Amino acid sequence: MAEFLSSTDKRTKYCGLYTSADIGTDVCVMGWCQRQRDLGSLIFIDLRDRTGIVQLAFDENTPKEVYNTAFKVRSEFVLCAKGTVRARGEGAVNPNLPTGEVEIAVKELKVLSAAQTPPFAIVKKSDVKPELRLKHRYLDLRRPDMQQNIIARSKITKITRDYFEEQGFIEIETPNLVKPTPEGARDYLVPSRVHPGSFYALPQSPQLYKQLLMLSGFDRYIQIARCYRDEDLRADRQPEFTQIDEELSFVTQDDVIAINEGFLKRVFKDFLGKDIETPLPRMTYAEAMERFGSDKPDLRFGYELKNISDIVKDCGFKVFTGAVEAGGSVRAIKIEGGSKFSRKEIDSLGEFVKTYRAKGLAWYKLAEDGTFSSSYAKFLTEDENKAILDFMGVQNGDLLLIVGDAKNEVVFDSLGALRREVAFRMDVIEPGDYKMLWITEFPLLEYSEEDGRYYAKHHPFTMPMEEDIQHLDSDPGRVRAIAYDIVINGMEAGGGSVRINIPEVQQKMFSVLGMEKEEYEEKFGFLLEAYRYGAPPHAGLAFGLDRLVSLLLGIDDIRDVIAFPKVQNASELMTGAPAPADNKALNELSIAVTKEEE
Repeated sequence: MAEFLSSTDKRTKYCGLYTSADIGTDVCVMGWCQRQRDLGSLIFIDLRDRTGIVQLAFDENTPKEVYNTAFKVRSEFVLCAKGTVRARGEGAVNPNLPTGEVEIAVKELKVLSAAQTPPFAIVKKSDVKPELRLKHRYLDLRRPDMQQNIIARSKITKITRDYFEEQGFIEIETPNLVKPTPEGARDYLVPSRVHPGSFYALPQSPQLYKQLLMLSGFDRYIQIARCYRDEDLRADRQPEFTQIDEELSFVTQDDVIAINEGFLKRVFKDFLGKDIETPLPRMTYAEAMERFGSDKPDLRFGYELKNISDIVKDCGFKVFTGAVEAGGSVRAIKIEGGSKFSRKEIDSLGEFVKTYRAKGLAWYKLAEDGTFSSSYAKFLTEDENKAILDFMGVQNGDLLLIVGDAKNEVVFDSLGALRREVAFRMDVIEPGDYKMLWITEFPLLEYSEEDGRYYAKHHPFTMPMEEDIQHLDSDPGRVRAIAYDIVINGMEAGGGSVRINIPEVQQKMFSVLGMEKEEYEEKFGFLLEAYRYGAPPHAGLAFGLDRLVSLLLGIDDIRDVIAFPKVQNASELMTGAPAPADNKALNELSIAVTKEEE
């Protein structure tokens, strides 16, 4: 049944672009059949491509052979149609369709490819299970909203390239087969056939190469870079992802922030038509944790954390006193209007914080009529209860939520996540609202009790704040980094730092991370040697392109802005990747696969 295109079959323009201005013109259109409607003496076909739908009409004036072909067309058949654009009949205009005033009276019709009935309808806002959509991703990508997402990503990428070119950046590609790195997330390893027993790694970022480009004198580098990290997935993470990767020479933190605020101003204006005010607010890491329990605070609502440890440290409630005595804290958030939460809903919030290692959730609900209920009030004196309510500013109709723990990290993590969860349940976030800020002065290092050593908070090439370098030997945990993250609506959209450009400081950093000289010379000797030939002060930043696009589109799951994403276990349902390699390929790579005994 399928026919070939001939040399005279030339598409006039895309389906969604026809208007009343085209009436009377002969055209050729191509696309997929969205649906076919057989009305007896009339047949209509909605023909779809990436721009939209145009209606094809077949009636008593249509050649019989063409009419018979149209009768056999089903959803997702690929068609080529030639005919004349005409106005729709009276009462047939579709005001909800850009092409709704016209239709094409078809004279010739070719079926370029027949199609089976698809496993789900090719429509907007499909409620099909994600697994089925990803199994048939080529069909999922035909849906209009998915096509618009991918086209939007292309537009944002172009805005990005245009802006940074105007700012004097040079686009340079860096390798995808690199030396394995020991820090950060796990590498994806690629075996070398010509060097048996040796491996490349897929880059977690172009970090070292872009720093070396600064040493090479290029001054301003940009790359839309593919990156790979073998880590557990979340809604905003993928094992392979794309960065807007930058590096600049002879700059300070303020310079990098100013350049990237200009970029955000441009992309929000050109893509969304929104004006954002710059400079954006800045907040130190310490302040963000104290106020919001997170280094990526969502500023679209309140519910700030307050430390009530001094009020409850001597009360009769062991949950509170025990946390303070153990060196932790007790903190609370006030939910204005939260008294509408039922006991069952509050209990579900208690289960929610347990996923962040909190042992439970204490609460106090003050109804609009002044009556109250609480999980802890009976264990405290009247004065202690009043002190908490006064300190928190609780009014009739409010709900107080409290977490105490021996580890401040648990208190921050649980309340930081809880305030966002409550905001979503309370529906207090305005659609289309964007709140952005910079988080600065991150800890340079974080200590792992399990491993008994320090790890770099960002990466081992981040410059410590000048006044803190003196503490690298004596108290490395108090050293702050010249690092900065851009946070949009509670999501880290990008981050960067000023880099170490002094060999002695870089060697000291490696030592603090537990590396002996022999080890860091073997792993990073090329970088230290390059520094000896004159390294300019340099700094950089990388936006997660996938995440930035999803934020601009208001989409929660970044898989919906990636053409072929992976699922939770890092597999691709459509092709079945990853898959075993055959023995011949393994032998060529000098690799033996062993099965771990159960």
